[in-house]
Amino acid sequence: MTAPRPTASPPAATAPPRWFRLPLAGKFAVAFVGLVSLVLLINGAVDLTLNYQDAKRTAIETQRTKARAAAERVDAFLSSIEGQIGWTTRAEWRRVSPEQQRYDFIRLLRQAPAITEVAYLDPAGKEQLRVSRLEPDAVASGKDFSTSPRFTQALAQKTWFGPVYFRRGSEPYMTVSVAHAGRDPGVTVAEVNLKLIWDVVSAINVGEHGYAFVTTATGRLIAHPDLSLVLRDTDLSGLPEVAAALPGSRMAGQDYEITTGLDGGWVLAAHATIPRVDWIVFVQESLRDAMGPALESVIQTTSLMGLGVLLAAVAGTFLARRMVVPIRELEDGAERFGAGDLSERIVIRTGDEIETLAHRFNTMASRVQDSYETLEAKVEERTRDLNRSLDDLQRAQSRLVQSEKLASLGQLTAGIAHEIKNPLNFVNNFASLSNELVDELREVLEPTTLDPDTRAEVEELAGLLKSNLEKVVQHGKRADSIVKNMLLHSRTGSGEHRPVEVNALVEESLNLAYHGARAAKPGFNVTLVRDYDPAAGLADLYPQEITRVLLNLMSNGFYATEKRAADGEPGYAPTLSVATRDRGDGVEIRVRDNGTGIPDSVKAKMFDPFFTTKPAGEGTGLGLSLSHDILVKQHGGTVDVATEPGAFTEFIITLPRQSVTPDAPPRPPTLAATEPATEAATETESQP
Repeated sequence: MTAPRPTASPPAATAPPRWFRLPLAGKFAVAFVGLVSLVLLINGAVDLTLNYQDAKRTAIETQRTKARAAAERVDAFLSSIEGQIGWTTRAEWRRVSPEQQRYDFIRLLRQAPAITEVAYLDPAGKEQLRVSRLEPDAVASGKDFSTSPRFTQALAQKTWFGPVYFRRGSEPYMTVSVAHAGRDPGVTVAEVNLKLIWDVVSAINVGEHGYAFVTTATGRLIAHPDLSLVLRDTDLSGLPEVAAALPGSRMAGQDYEITTGLDGGWVLAAHATIPRVDWIVFVQESLRDAMGPALESVIQTTSLMGLGVLLAAVAGTFLARRMVVPIRELEDGAERFGAGDLSERIVIRTGDEIETLAHRFNTMASRVQDSYETLEAKVEERTRDLNRSLDDLQRAQSRLVQSEKLASLGQLTAGIAHEIKNPLNFVNNFASLSNELVDELREVLEPTTLDPDTRAEVEELAGLLKSNLEKVVQHGKRADSIVKNMLLHSRTGSGEHRPVEVNALVEESLNLAYHGARAAKPGFNVTLVRDYDPAAGLADLYPQEITRVLLNLMSNGFYATEKRAADGEPGYAPTLSVATRDRGDGVEIRVRDNGTGIPDSVKAKMFDPFFTTKPAGEGTGLGLSLSHDILVKQHGGTVDVATEPGAFTEFIITLPRQSVTPDAPPRPPTLAATEPATEAATETESQP
């Protein structure tokens, strides 16, 4: 025998995540808002990226255009200087007098403020004239510049722009040499103060907060709106955008685009070069101004995204509520159905599958309700049938018990009556005979002579003896009547059953009872009420036995009405009602009196043998017991009592139309042989 193998417990269900336990509305709202938000974010990010790139490209291109325009304006400034110098480089100019040349130079200085000094070099490179704003003029100084680039480059290139230099370390200057026309030309050399380019640079409009500045090819600042930077000989080669634009840089020719300006703020920078002087013109504009449209687009897109998310949240909440509310109504309806409330219906008007589902629920509830009501009706009907059967069974059981009890009592009383009957007959017979013997004794003593006192004493003794014998006979007859009733109680039937007209039998019994009562008590009076059903018809009965029952019940009714009338109740009218009713296979007889009624304590024992409430000597207590025996045992009928103390008593007799018992069997030989001839009349039992 092997030990039972332990069974493995089922694995515990993994609890879903906390967020997964959200209500359906929450899940739907989160999913909807999340999906819409994701779409909006992706669309916004792509849109922002494209717009930013486009705005940035546009801004850079704009800055480049501004840079080129600024370079052209600076180049135009240089061209104007070159042009103003040019009218001193004509071929015939060197043939004019020195005074005229000096006069022309002075006029040139007056017309071109940027030129601070101008000199004339003859074709041999010797300085013949120099007019200056800052130093004394020099005439025919003979200073040799024949190897100087300002002379050689000018002859070679016609116009030569020298490198930028800072005089006394502050103001930027540049040498401009222009070769004269004709053969063996000389050269006019001008020193140009580049500080005056400030006017040109300051006039360049680069947005609201932007500006332009010019550097040399090495990054040294030449012109800037902040003139102090120029005067400090500022080197801007360290700025990223300047370093990237310097010749030799790997980003040469490309704009650095977004960088930091001199003030540390973010700027958008672009540059353009002036090739003939290798200058670089930069334009810078704050990133906020340059990218203003892009920032506005970002703000607009972000706002639209926020608005979209808000609308998505509102729409998600609305749709979730629109979807969840009907589902909750379905849930409530299902809960009511589950609790047994099938009368309510789910009302949903969404026009979708939920409404169809609610309609299915209602249909199911209607069918369940119909089935339930039908089942309840069937159960109630079966319960009524069972209760009716139980009542019938209880009544049948009671009748059977009563019948068995009466049968046992009948056998007992039959035996007792049999043993008492013969001695009682002897008592009665010998009492009657003794009474006659007393009379004969008187007759014998009549002729004899006796002392008067003796005769009187004999007469008195004879009278007492006769009186005693009469009482013996009287009570003997009463005892004989009791024994007779006991014998009747023990018999199963008497006479023959035959079809009997029920209404006639009841009427005959009523007349017998009424006249019998009036004969016994001449002052007796009662109102008789008859209610016979013509359809009562015939019934197969023992007419003598049924008459005995009716006489018993009617006599009891008379006794009850008489007893109530004796109480002196004002306005009381004794009434006895009899009625018959056709009940199909049976017939019903009702005997009702408005007498004293029967209390419940008496009602429970009223059909017991020898039970009576009458005074001693007025009843034996066998009347109702005998009636019950006749109706139930002999005829297979029923007898019920409806009563109310102080109001009425009604006996309801139901008899089958067809006899349920065979013809009465012959009396037992032992009883028939021992029964003496008795009076035919039956003593009626009084009210219990």
